[in-house]
Amino acid sequence: MRLPSLAAGTDLAVDLGTANTVVFRRGEGIVLFEPSVVAMDEQSGQVYAVGEKARQMLGRTPATIVATRPLRHGVIADFETTEQMLGQFIRLVGGRGLRRAVIVCVPSGLTQVERDAVVEAALSAGAREAHLIEEAMAGAIGAGLPVEDAVASLVVDVGGGTSEMAVIALGGIVVSTSLPVGGYDLDDAIVRFVQDHHRMLVGHEQAERVKIEIGSALPGHARVAQAEVAGRYMSTGMLARITLGEDDVRQALERPLSRIVSALKELLEQTPAQLASDIADRGVTLVGGGALLPGFAELIHGETGLPVGRDPEPLTTVARGAGAALEELDALRRSQGRGRSSRRRRR
Repeated sequence: MRLPSLAAGTDLAVDLGTANTVVFRRGEGIVLFEPSVVAMDEQSGQVYAVGEKARQMLGRTPATIVATRPLRHGVIADFETTEQMLGQFIRLVGGRGLRRAVIVCVPSGLTQVERDAVVEAALSAGAREAHLIEEAMAGAIGAGLPVEDAVASLVVDVGGGTSEMAVIALGGIVVSTSLPVGGYDLDDAIVRFVQDHHRMLVGHEQAERVKIEIGSALPGHARVAQAEVAGRYMSTGMLARITLGEDDVRQALERPLSRIVSALKELLEQTPAQLASDIADRGVTLVGGGALLPGFAELIHGETGLPVGRDPEPLTTVARGAGAALEELDALRRSQGRGRSSRRRRR
């Protein structure tokens, strides 16, 4: 059967994140936003569910079904599972006869082997050709920063598994940092706080809910003052509920947030002097889910003295930026090499 030719509006951009996968289709915008979770049947090896349906199964599956997140800190930890998840997502938005170009967003700190693994996963999922774009660059494009100009822009993308920071000018990344700290590390910090201070075990979903409800980076910025969390006491094994206050959660988040701020300060120290004045005037642009934490922008402003802005839709900024880069596919082909981006995975 003759496959359809590649037409305008058929190419895809994929933000393959540790927490969520976002797909942008040229000519339409965001067409998929799903958790990066796969539920597999261990007996048959087949995908049982992906996305939100699979996320609801985390920690609740029967013995033969295992729900996992196949990416860790922006890196493919389980290639086969990632390949199947990505294939399911792409088929959801593109049909079974997928023969289109795909741009995938990746952290800047990936090794060449890890970058090749992402390309191979996209090709194995059915893409005609696959290209990579760094998350920080995609985030800057999606936020509408003048990345092609001589003026410098600074973007900070706090995702689920990594925090990407980059100074961008003249269409390229001048200096960048990829820190393996993100939203899941904030959840982990709350889990550890409850364990250390209340001797109670709580799940990561409970911790994430508490973070969203009363989490903040600075005093006076929490949405509400307290929230309940359910868990099991380590000493007795009994189930119980306790109340956490905004001060408790802010104390728990202090360490991972300080690591992000420290990495940003180090990046600023590495920035060439001729670009520093641009950043002093233009400041920092926040994207990614971490940008939604109340008080985070104010924390960065207080620690760096720079003006701080946030994209209005930070959860989809990177995908939208990669979608805009679809218009520059010819340039991506020249920069990455048509042969490597189009080669098929060896079976």
